[in-house]
Amino acid sequence: MRWFTILLLAAATISALAVFKNLYKNNPVKSIKATGHTATDICKSTLTRFKNYSGSAKAFALQNNLNSRYCFLIDMKIASGSERFFIYDFRNDSILQVGLVRHGSGSNDTGDHIVFSNIAGSNCSSLGKYKTGKPYYGKFGLAYKLYGLEKTNSNAFNRYVVLHSHPCVPDNEVAPRQICESWGCPTISSVFLSDVKTYLEGSQQPILLWIFS
Repeated sequence: MRWFTILLLAAATISALAVFKNLYKNNPVKSIKATGHTATDICKSTLTRFKNYSGSAKAFALQNNLNSRYCFLIDMKIASGSERFFIYDFRNDSILQVGLVRHGSGSNDTGDHIVFSNIAGSNCSSLGKYKTGKPYYGKFGLAYKLYGLEKTNSNAFNRYVVLHSHPCVPDNEVAPRQICESWGCPTISSVFLSDVKTYLEGSQQPILLWIFS
C-alpha cells in the first residue's frame, strides 16, 4: 500500500510538472531590460500618437541626409517620471527601447510643467528636430553634441545643449514622482546612454533627435 501511494504521488508530480511546462511555454514571462521597455509595454495612446510623428521623422531624415534606419524621439507630453525617450526603428515601424530623460528647469521652478525656450541662459528645453554630432568627454563624462535644425532650437549648439547622462536620472520609471531637471540638455541615465551610444557609434550619418510636445 505504501509503494502504491508513493507511485501515485510521483505520477501526480510528473503530471503537474508537464502542465506547468506547457503553461510556461504558452505564457512566457516577459523580459524587460533595465534600460527600457519594449513596444509591447507602451500604452496604445502613445503608440497611436507616434504614428503622427514617425512618418514625418523618416521623411525629414531622408531629405536631410540623416540616418534612415533609426531616430530618437522624446515626447515631452509624458511626465518626467515615466519613460519618454524612444529609440525608433523606421524599417520595422517599431519602438526598440525607451528610457527616462529629464527636461530643462527653466529660470524658475515650474515643477513638471515645462517651459520651452531657445534663449541662451533660459535653462529651458527647446522643442524641435536636432541632429547628433561628435562625442566628447566633458563635465558629465561622455556627451554628444546636438545641432538644432529649426527656429525653435537654432541656438542649441551655442547654448551647449548636448545629450549626456547624469547620476540623478534613474534607470527605471519612478512615476508618479518626477525626476531631476537639467539646464536644457536632454539628459538620460548612464546605463541608457550606453545603449544609445551603440546606435550612435554604429551610424555613419547623424541621427535625428526630435523633441516634441
